[in-house]
Amino acid sequence: MAQQMFYEKPVLLDREKHRNRRVQPTGGFGFARKSNSLYLAAAEFNEACKEYPIVFTRSPNGKTVPVAVLGLRNQENLFVDAQDRWAARYLPAFLRRYPFVLAEVPGEALAVCIDEAYPGLSDTQGEALFDEKGQETPFLKQTLEFLTQYQREYARTEAFCKRLEDNGLLKETGARANLRDGRTFNLNGLLVVDEKKLLELPDAVALAMFRSGELHLVTAHLVSLSNIQRLADRLADRPDAPATP
Repeated sequence: MAQQMFYEKPVLLDREKHRNRRVQPTGGFGFARKSNSLYLAAAEFNEACKEYPIVFTRSPNGKTVPVAVLGLRNQENLFVDAQDRWAARYLPAFLRRYPFVLAEVPGEALAVCIDEAYPGLSDTQGEALFDEKGQETPFLKQTLEFLTQYQREYARTEAFCKRLEDNGLLKETGARANLRDGRTFNLNGLLVVDEKKLLELPDAVALAMFRSGELHLVTAHLVSLSNIQRLADRLADRPDAPATP
């Protein structure tokens, strides 16, 4: 399961360099067209499980993270249509924060970055980032608040994944999706919760996971796996559906 990042030219947000820059929503999601999975925070499971398969994978730094599966093949996002619209009701926060992102800076705290390749950046149209005095505008303050909340949810999600790992609840598996014409797509290397081991948890651990809300997250994850077949249906409904897997 490959995660495709779409920040082409992320740079630190600079009060002087970006003094006159404005951000205008483009209304399109073409930038995510090649993202076949996206990171999900635990707080998103309740809504995301209704539309996307939620699985776990290893990030480049070796940590286990949950992702929403968006396509059956690399560089394929079945939720971006031909007009660059997002074809689902729930929009993951990973997308909603774009073109901003918090990034680790060596020796410093997390810093705010912006993708200078974002087509909605302008000097004349959209929401201003800084006012005439160089102070943060209400728009930027709201954005920073969202990024901060997102980072808090990331920490909670990291703890949840560690609990799954520490209790040996994750297993590697594959999944099969069948197209209506008989073709089959296989997804390999997915990490999912082992239901047998879940039922064998010591009572104290199970109770702790229940009271923390983590068992609800596990349930949402398991329920979401049925959406893998829906990905195949989405692919089959596309006019440009490939002739071979």
